[in-house]
Amino acid sequence: MITPVIMAGGNGSRLWPLSRSLYPKQFLSVTGDQSMLQQTVARLSDIERSSPVLICNEEHRFIAAEQMRLGGYNHGGIILEPVGRNTAPAIALAALQAINNAVDGEEPILLVLAADHLIENEQAFKDSVDKALPFAENGKLVTFGIVPTSPETGYGYIKSGFQDGSAYSVSEFVEKPDLATAKEYLASKNYYWNSGMFLFKASRYLEELELFSPEILDICRRAIAKTTQDLEFIRVDKEVFAACPDDSIDYAVMEKTTAAMVVPMDAGWSDVGSFAALWDVSEKDQNQNVIKGDVITADSSNNYIYAENKLVTTVGVDNLVIVETKDAILVASKDKVQDVKNIVNELKKSGRSEFKLHREVYRPWGKYDSIDIGQRDQVKRITVKPGAKLSIQMHHHRAEHWIVVSGTAKVTNGDETILLTENESTYIPIGQVHALENPGVLPLELIEVQSGSYLGEDDIVRFEDRYGRV
Repeated sequence: MITPVIMAGGNGSRLWPLSRSLYPKQFLSVTGDQSMLQQTVARLSDIERSSPVLICNEEHRFIAAEQMRLGGYNHGGIILEPVGRNTAPAIALAALQAINNAVDGEEPILLVLAADHLIENEQAFKDSVDKALPFAENGKLVTFGIVPTSPETGYGYIKSGFQDGSAYSVSEFVEKPDLATAKEYLASKNYYWNSGMFLFKASRYLEELELFSPEILDICRRAIAKTTQDLEFIRVDKEVFAACPDDSIDYAVMEKTTAAMVVPMDAGWSDVGSFAALWDVSEKDQNQNVIKGDVITADSSNNYIYAENKLVTTVGVDNLVIVETKDAILVASKDKVQDVKNIVNELKKSGRSEFKLHREVYRPWGKYDSIDIGQRDQVKRITVKPGAKLSIQMHHHRAEHWIVVSGTAKVTNGDETILLTENESTYIPIGQVHALENPGVLPLELIEVQSGSYLGEDDIVRFEDRYGRV
């Protein structure tokens, strides 16, 4: 039985300001209505498999769980990485967990996928998995090589060796080439883009990891031996795992093993590593513009224009990326979008929050949108999901006014518990223990006005929280 392992970690910065470190690209709906994570799960529908296991960062756990719930997808657990240690340890945790969960001596075969890839031809994807399965069953470590369509310098490559049916031995892994070398690779037809997708027995991966990177395996074994279950999340020992070497599966295993095979995949694959790549895979108008949101163009062509919150207009521009969100605007040449990460680095250096958070922030109970911020006041629009409850908490430095816009709020305000409906309000003094809950079946919308000497999110003392936060 195939067990999909979906790696949903990472804090991609190349799609800023759409992607932020606390809401990275795998959770964005960049093409269609589903997020990239949801699309990754959806393309598994015709593959005989068990429920997928997700691996993600601690900070992203509630987003991943909520997107699985909204998509109607079951999962076999969400493994939380307490600290990022690259793909070799992450996959080792998944392999160990899969073996621990195996029944009747079943040999789990892991289909390792990234949550932030797009694949246009899902049938071709499935066909490649079917071709790889016999090799994985026979103990090979199979990677999927993307049939290149251009001399791409942004990807690593896999050079194929001798042919064995529908697969090839791996001759070598090569780093990202310069343009001249990439053209040679394309012309030779012996090189494939390195997709970072794999199929192998969990036990075989661990055997090869023990051979070439025994320290990683030892630490992962000790970390997962102290696993704790928190809601649907699987927590490994943080102190043990933090000592693990930071290494990719390519460096730790695939470049050293003699069991590596590559199966070609020609499925319209993209890792959407930049806005230029996103422009490539998106639907365009008659002037080759990709337009998302409220946009009006005149004499403009070959642009990617995204409007989240405002009307965006262009006149006489070409080959630009223009992205408007509630709190930031990016204007860049489409040929220079790989350098967006330099902007993100500058935001980090300046101590600004825009690299990390959107103005609209998701929480396990719903979301809030910071509408306006002053020196001693802040206004938020808060949405609480049906049946959800915020923690029982208090603040040392701020008071809060809550005004219900729609739905029903169950409010704990000190010793008093009241129900508020549309156009009703309450006041929470500084230091008052309080809680907010949505007891209804419709979303609760309210406006929160904060006032005080300090309005930071860390001015929260939690006494009880159903989501395990402290």
